[in-house]
Amino acid sequence: MRGPKQFIFLLPNMITAMGIFAGILSMVSAVQGNFEKASWLILLALVFDGLDGRVARMTKTTSRFGVEFDSLADIISFGVAPALLVFLYTGQDFGRLGIVVSAVYVILGAIRLARFNVMTAKIEPSVFIGVPIPTAAVFISVLVLLFEKYTTLQPYGFFLLIAAILISLLMVSNIRYPSFKKINMNTPHFMRLFVTVVFAALMVFLYPIEGFALLFMLYILYGPVLAGIHLYKRWRLIRK
Repeated sequence: MRGPKQFIFLLPNMITAMGIFAGILSMVSAVQGNFEKASWLILLALVFDGLDGRVARMTKTTSRFGVEFDSLADIISFGVAPALLVFLYTGQDFGRLGIVVSAVYVILGAIRLARFNVMTAKIEPSVFIGVPIPTAAVFISVLVLLFEKYTTLQPYGFFLLIAAILISLLMVSNIRYPSFKKINMNTPHFMRLFVTVVFAALMVFLYPIEGFALLFMLYILYGPVLAGIHLYKRWRLIRK
């Protein structure tokens, strides 16, 4: 009985390690010039990142070690890997500017993770403050996939650098984003959410790259738009 019990405790950390491995493979693929494969491997790392925490909660094997290990995995798979991808894909064409953009992404991503760890030391929040680093990484990866699929976009690689800077700033912003870690099955809006997820899954199945791009773009825009609405309402109240 001791063996299976130890395996259950190791399982979440093994999934985290697989996420790190996917990030390393992504960097190797980017260095070899296979940018499409590098992008998909970052999306694979996202799958492992979503699994490890849920497996730990299901098996009741959550630990402080697991939390710290997951953060280190995130900075590799969702910090360094997408930064290298951006630099090798288009950043190197802009010299030092490309280096700065990649460095800023990693630095602000590390700050985002550190802030998240401090804020969740006692309680897991129901919302994210700033764009989560996995979301930022997948957003960059999907943009590269779009550039690879639609070759007419490739001369406009500078926009990819702009997108990387903007998503880096959103990571350390105070804009709130919904967290899907805690979903109440009994809420009246659950059926609406379920139908939305089904349609989103079908769209991704039909058009994988475009579907992912649209989903992540809507999620990223959700925070600034909602913040803008709140500011506008507050301004209207002040005027009255």
